[in-house]
Amino acid sequence: MKDLKRTPASRTAIYGILVALAMILSFVETLIPINLGVPGVKPGLANLVVFVCLYLCGAGAAFSVSVVRITLVAFTFGNLSAFLFSLAGGLLSFAVMWFCKSKGLLSKTGVSIAGGVTHNLGQLTVAALVLENAAVYTYFPVLLLAGTMAGALIGILGSLILRRLPME
Repeated sequence: MKDLKRTPASRTAIYGILVALAMILSFVETLIPINLGVPGVKPGLANLVVFVCLYLCGAGAAFSVSVVRITLVAFTFGNLSAFLFSLAGGLLSFAVMWFCKSKGLLSKTGVSIAGGVTHNLGQLTVAALVLENAAVYTYFPVLLLAGTMAGALIGILGSLILRRLPME
């Protein structure tokens, strides 16, 4: 499905479906009660769509789906603050996943774990800048564990999905 033999209209439709699916997963995630004592710890279900899109459609499509999803979710369910945190985490996560995938550095699950960990790092960096206080990095060990666990979950699920989808 690497966009070979796909018309611009069919690509647009596929990307629209992926954005909608990612938005639905973002909303579903808000319904899951997770309280680990650290704000913002979530499984990152919407990143499942970006991960699968990265492997199935390529980096450009995955980047577009990620940025559009982050923007739409922030304006639909969040605010400017949520947008900044999500965008920082999403962009850093995407860049690291793309780099690791393109260089063949890690397995699919490893790529996802790297994305999960760096997503949290991107959000911590925004928090440090907004608060003008580097003390927020003391949360990094907890977020490292959470990002690793969430990344592993998304990587395993994504790999299962990719095995079942037709590859043209």
